[in-house]
Amino acid sequence: MKLKSKLLAASAAIGIATGASAAEMTMKFGHVGAPGSLFEATANNFAECVNGAMDGKVEVQTFGSSQLGKDKELLQKLKLGQVDFALPSSIMSSVDDSFGIFEMPYIITDRDHMRRVQAEMMDVFQTAAQDNGYHIVGLAENGFRHITNNLRPINVPADLKGIKLRTPNGVWRLKMFQEYGANPTPMAFSDVFTALQTGVIDGQENPYAQIASAKFQEVQKYLSITGHVYTPAYILTSKKSFDSLSEDVQAGLMDCANKTQDFTYETAAEMESTLLKEIEDAGVEVNTADKAAFIEASKPIYQQFSDEVEGGQEMIDTVLGLGTSG
Repeated sequence: MKLKSKLLAASAAIGIATGASAAEMTMKFGHVGAPGSLFEATANNFAECVNGAMDGKVEVQTFGSSQLGKDKELLQKLKLGQVDFALPSSIMSSVDDSFGIFEMPYIITDRDHMRRVQAEMMDVFQTAAQDNGYHIVGLAENGFRHITNNLRPINVPADLKGIKLRTPNGVWRLKMFQEYGANPTPMAFSDVFTALQTGVIDGQENPYAQIASAKFQEVQKYLSITGHVYTPAYILTSKKSFDSLSEDVQAGLMDCANKTQDFTYETAAEMESTLLKEIEDAGVEVNTADKAAFIEASKPIYQQFSDEVEGGQEMIDTVLGLGTSG
């Protein structure tokens, strides 16, 4: 009840904030999250913070469920100035190879580990974003990803053989599931429910928050807890847009993004237990996969990243090292 109340309060607050616009500048925040998703909660929390802190200078309006476009379209619209903020996640690995580090299986162990990586390596990711015309205002999360499908429980990578599995548009996720023996199929998130329902694909992989809010439990038989990848999300704007803002507005946006990250992590942790039960209660059969078997099968992906991405091995070593510190 506590979690639902928090999400409803965030939605209500942003609804009130966007109802009467007297701000000097209105900024549109588009994302692909469905109602009740972590993405929706994140975007609404950021908007509520900005709208309350900017003294009428800025009003952020949020648009979920791909209303302003799917992830790839939102990235394009940021550069065109048609959207002011987006909340991309896995697709960032298609923007720059450095973001592919978060596509390495099991490389991030928990949110504290992610915070250490952020503190140590944020300059790397910000430079990569800016070199491609974007600016990272702050980080949020998509979360730890698990596999659902309609054919069988997934205990070890071999169980994925031949399964048509939706993935985001990112080269490393494709390579990973090809290595595991699946038949990965890149597809926009908004198209996944219908594709599962009609049998175009057998399964998909996402955090509980995305699975439950998109109601995949209504069209999937099995959930296998793999936790194979942790994907951050990026409160993203265009570099041109960010550079055009006054210093006080820039500072206000970044401050709110930092506060939203705290909110997102807390909310995500609550969602993990609440939503797993919701998925189970819908009749989905749940099993815990053999993590060691997946880690062993992931070694070739690390090797490819090291071989193909400039500085790849150094990034791997840094991130893994931060996982054992603190």
